[in-house]
Amino acid sequence: MAVVISAIFCFILGLALAVGGWKIIALGGTWYFALLAVGFLLTGGLLLARRRAALWVYALVMLAALGWALYEVGFDWWQLAPRGSIIAPLGLWFLTPWIAQRLGWQHFGARAWGGGALVLMLAVALWGATAVQAISTDSHDIKGMLPQPLAAAPGASASPAGQVPEGEWHAYGRTQAGTRYSPLAQLTPANVDGLEQVWHYHTGDQRRPGDPDETTYEVTPLKVDDSLYICTPHNLVIALDADTGEERWRFDPKVPDSANRQHLTCRGLSYHASEAPAGSQACPQRLFMPTADARLIALDPKTGQVCPEFGRNGEVDLWANMPNVREGFYYSTSPPVVANGLVIIGGAVNDNVSTTEPSGVIRAYDAISGELRWNWDPGNPEQTEPIAEGQTYSQSTPNSWSIASADEALGLVYVPLGNQVPDQWGGERGENTERFSSSIVALDLDSGQLRWVFQTVHHDLWDMDVPAQPSLVDIDTESGPVPALVAPTKQGDIYVLDRRTGEPILPVREVPAPQGAAEGDRAAPTQPVSALSYAPPMLEGKDLWGATFIDQMLCHVQFHSLRYEGRYTPPSTQGTLVYPGNFGVFNWGGVAVDPVRQMVFSTPAYLPFTSTLIPREDDQKTYVSDKAPHLNENFGAPFAVELKPFVSPIGLPCTAPPWGYVAGADLRTGKTHWLRKNGTVRDRAPVPLPFKMGVPSLGGPMLTAGGVAFLSGTLDNYLRAYDSSTGRELAKWRLPAGGQSTPMTYLSHSGRQMVVVVAGGHGSLGTRAGDSVIAYALPR
Repeated sequence: MAVVISAIFCFILGLALAVGGWKIIALGGTWYFALLAVGFLLTGGLLLARRRAALWVYALVMLAALGWALYEVGFDWWQLAPRGSIIAPLGLWFLTPWIAQRLGWQHFGARAWGGGALVLMLAVALWGATAVQAISTDSHDIKGMLPQPLAAAPGASASPAGQVPEGEWHAYGRTQAGTRYSPLAQLTPANVDGLEQVWHYHTGDQRRPGDPDETTYEVTPLKVDDSLYICTPHNLVIALDADTGEERWRFDPKVPDSANRQHLTCRGLSYHASEAPAGSQACPQRLFMPTADARLIALDPKTGQVCPEFGRNGEVDLWANMPNVREGFYYSTSPPVVANGLVIIGGAVNDNVSTTEPSGVIRAYDAISGELRWNWDPGNPEQTEPIAEGQTYSQSTPNSWSIASADEALGLVYVPLGNQVPDQWGGERGENTERFSSSIVALDLDSGQLRWVFQTVHHDLWDMDVPAQPSLVDIDTESGPVPALVAPTKQGDIYVLDRRTGEPILPVREVPAPQGAAEGDRAAPTQPVSALSYAPPMLEGKDLWGATFIDQMLCHVQFHSLRYEGRYTPPSTQGTLVYPGNFGVFNWGGVAVDPVRQMVFSTPAYLPFTSTLIPREDDQKTYVSDKAPHLNENFGAPFAVELKPFVSPIGLPCTAPPWGYVAGADLRTGKTHWLRKNGTVRDRAPVPLPFKMGVPSLGGPMLTAGGVAFLSGTLDNYLRAYDSSTGRELAKWRLPAGGQSTPMTYLSHSGRQMVVVVAGGHGSLGTRAGDSVIAYALPR
């Protein structure tokens, strides 16, 4: 019976491999799966005939499969595992008495283990030895070293946007320079594993029925004086005692629910301290919070009450002068930048619903009165004086949904811009859109006038918004110190620019890009590539993956059915593989920059997507959505777009791990000194096994002068500490929910360096939801 069942199993595998294998051949792919089908079918037939030759044939199948696997992927364990996941165990099964002793000779004895059985033993042993070697081989990490932390020279860690006390955290990136670097040095690689939880606060803001899928905790707290300030997805603002975590006050702006919102998050608040004498005005200190219903609210950080002098009763209406007003289609998920007494804010629009979206205008309001001081409209960039009553900004222009940074000494604010909708079809974009989409613009702080623009993707057809806050740091060059801007991008390039002019410090070259855009569109002939880049190499068949060779085969079928000519392959009605996908190598969490060592700590991630254009018949029919706000329908354009992750039928990535790393690079040379796969599949696998395969991270890193970096954004629920010189993981702490936020650090009243992380989960990533704010410190 065992022989018959084994024969049937081989027939089933052989037939599946035959169907898939011949389809792959027809699509121009590998012959491997078809040849493997022949081996399984022949083995099944010989087993059914109880011929001992079955062992010989299967031994040859195993040896051939092993040779091909080693040729393709070498001793890469996670690549070898699916290739041997059925083949090797089946070979071991064929050597059991239930099979080996029932083929050819019908008796026990030494003769039963000769001939084909002996060759099969050799094949099984070779697979086993290969597995042992692969498990002990690290074929992905770069184990180098950056310089050890040095004592900072006076002012070396000062922000280009102004001084912040060493023990505080006044802006999303600690300062308006956005480096996510703290000059505190109590925590070092030698002692950080001693961190213990000091307090654990629950906000009480949980997900509600009707919330959008992308309801997320992405907030980085502020620390000013003796208080922490956070916001929640539903725009509650909460003040906590920085030493104890006890709630001091909370403010509820009463944001109504809406089915039209794509996102529900608050990445953070902004802080402003007036230079006017205390008592000369209400709220000499202010917190600014943008809401999901498009208001900008000013709060007194001492009391949580609105500052009545600001705007109308403490708030500004961000819908003012907007075109295409439709509730839920415009709001700011990111904190504004505060510089030179101005609150400067952009906003997000719903992705690809229609060609008639609100404007991507950048506006600057007086931080005291709320009066509009200037506006920069990407569709009308020369006219920056405040818009006249009754007029509207340009519709559907590139918007800034991420975080800006500022240099008050140079008088510039640096704004990362996204793409004009629709993201995947650009046949009707205007001159200004072509100039500003997916770029960084430097605007004059006083007037809003454009000083320079640097475009990271030409004629973007892939949703490659500039997703992260530019980090400002001074870099030593052969010509002396240069004020620099460090800009991570979704496509994996990190651009290092002179922030005075936008000219590259590290070389940027234009490379030819694939052509052949959809009907009515075009593709840019070249695209810029930075000397400091984590863009993945072009995918090949050997890079495809699965839990077994069956779903790996199905990924081959998908891969060869899609259009793919490398990075920047234009979207198509055939379906295009987009790699990196619009999740991005880097996203809104950005990078952390050490201004003393002039190094960058980053978290590259690798997940391909597929993009399929669907011709539209009219402007009413829905093709890719079944409920509001009808994302990706592109009403008014000739195509809707279907976006999906590139995964197998059982939901596993079709590309092999690692899918996420931490990396350390020298900003002066662009050299990556170390690269280490990061994170486990404990919270993503059907069985919670902590395999360190390297998983994506969403949420930024934070660096300290003590040589320790922190990150909580991986898809497993941990806060991790790293040696920033080597990237080595030093310690980790289990979180009660997904930590897709950026940690921060500060000095408590008692003199302890605290590390705080917000763990509330991420809706679109499917990490565990929660409402935790947790503080850690060394024991007293």
